[in-house]
Amino acid sequence: MAKPLEERFFVPKDLKVFGRWSVEDVVVEDPSLRPYINLEPRILPHSHGRHAKKQFGKANVHIVERLINKVMRSGASSYKVAGHFMRREHRSLMSKKMKAYEVVKEAFKIIEQRTKQNPIQVLVKAIENSAPREDTTTVMFGGVRYHIAVDISPLRRLDVALRNIALGASAKCYRNKVSYAEALAEEIIAAANKDTKSFAYSKKEEIERIAQSSR
Repeated sequence: MAKPLEERFFVPKDLKVFGRWSVEDVVVEDPSLRPYINLEPRILPHSHGRHAKKQFGKANVHIVERLINKVMRSGASSYKVAGHFMRREHRSLMSKKMKAYEVVKEAFKIIEQRTKQNPIQVLVKAIENSAPREDTTTVMFGGVRYHIAVDISPLRRLDVALRNIALGASAKCYRNKVSYAEALAEEIIAAANKDTKSFAYSKKEEIERIAQSSR
């Protein structure tokens, strides 16, 4: 007779992200982002793309995995970030999820060392501070284009915040001796503290300022 599952495999009592940080005490203060920030207890934040083809499936992906997915990019080559087009030197992270996994894990260790807080809570706070609430779009009346302010859906707010955090980290380590993990940690800490040195937070303020002038 086969032994029970608990005897054949090691089942940890507390499921912690990366085996180190718990999500039980993490609080999402923004009520609009709360349904879309997935904080399910997991050891390995890796869904293997099972939600990729589902509408609004991103809401079921763990927030740490979403950050890992945003890290897997080469920078910004079609528009300028921090004054230049970026094809960052560490573009080997593209399609290398385990490398990106280790980078985010190292960044979380740096955040914990500097802030003495749970890095997942710091990440959630950085996302809340970096998510723009309104943007501008173009409409046409009588052959003339106008810019008007529009509200942003919570899911897009989360997308924009994560993208700008990853881009801000890329800008900090572009042609610099700073490692990407250290740059990512600095960007998340600055955004959590509403520091204007953060690319994501300053970008959010710029987007909302332009939208306010277009009302």
